[in-house]
Amino acid sequence: MKEVCLQSETIKRYALELGFTKIGIVPVAALSEEGRHLREWIARGFHGRMDYMAREPRQRSDPALLMPSAKSVICVALNYFRPEKHIDDISTGKISRYAWGDDYHDVLRDKLKTLLAWIVDQSPGVEGKICVDSAPMMDKAWAVRAGLGWIGKHTNLITKKYGSWVFLGELLVSIELDYDDLIEPDHCGKCTACIDACPTEAIIAPYRLDATRCISYGTIELRDPQLPETIADNLENWVFGCDICQDVCPWSRFSKQTSEERFAPREGLIAPDLDDLAAMTQEEFSIRFRKNPVKRTKLAGLHRNAKGGNEGGEEDYETDGINETSGKVPVSDRMMHGSSGTLIGYDFPYVS
Repeated sequence: MKEVCLQSETIKRYALELGFTKIGIVPVAALSEEGRHLREWIARGFHGRMDYMAREPRQRSDPALLMPSAKSVICVALNYFRPEKHIDDISTGKISRYAWGDDYHDVLRDKLKTLLAWIVDQSPGVEGKICVDSAPMMDKAWAVRAGLGWIGKHTNLITKKYGSWVFLGELLVSIELDYDDLIEPDHCGKCTACIDACPTEAIIAPYRLDATRCISYGTIELRDPQLPETIADNLENWVFGCDICQDVCPWSRFSKQTSEERFAPREGLIAPDLDDLAAMTQEEFSIRFRKNPVKRTKLAGLHRNAKGGNEGGEEDYETDGINETSGKVPVSDRMMHGSSGTLIGYDFPYVS
């Protein structure tokens, strides 16, 4: 029985009032085909050192295993685009747009908490679970099912109105609702702009990404004192993440500046001085990147990246609490950056 006390359109209107830019609602179901693609991608080693990607494969593709009472998936997208541009200067670093402001995990989670509280108030007894990166959900796959956009050849989710500059999240709820059934078709056509522009050739084929060659993976996820030669030789001053494949996408011309104040660029993050980053102390790092995504790479990673990817000291990584031999990251740090519709498409990589 569908709950009559709460309508999907009412939920959508309130979600838009909270600042979400797109929302779709679909029934809970196992993502069989998408899960198969992910397992094949992992089997080919394209996930690199991200061992957590291979854990709990059934749970990752079936939200009912995350929340047995779940009946509906409320999928949301939040525009984060800022029009400021990176500077091509030998002494200036580049930080991905998504990390210019406050940590998107906090922003999305706060909005979803408010949405869930409102739903419970409207329909007492409803159970819910908020999913923002740290939960093993295939965010892009659910966004596609909910009609929010399509997967581009760079494996990011693309929307017509905002390009690929969106964060994704989900809210699992224990009630049935009216569902969206319109899927956005693939509008990439014959375009290969993202593939052609990638300096490391990480997009090895349309809709297929080798994360081990990706600048975002190297500068954020990889914990080695030195970056792989393929990445280090093509770093182009990126010190955290990379926006190249998104910047060149023709759909980015439709991007609109975000209205979310918490995504406003922090001072010094659009064009950071490489020497300043390379000399930064732990205290300076902790203060400057508090509640900001850059904290994920830790001071040792930032030093390495600022020095061109090949001058990190092994002792720096050991003091950062990372097992340098295994490359494993503490559980508290395993919030997967690739699953929010931006960066690299870790959670929904097509394998042809």
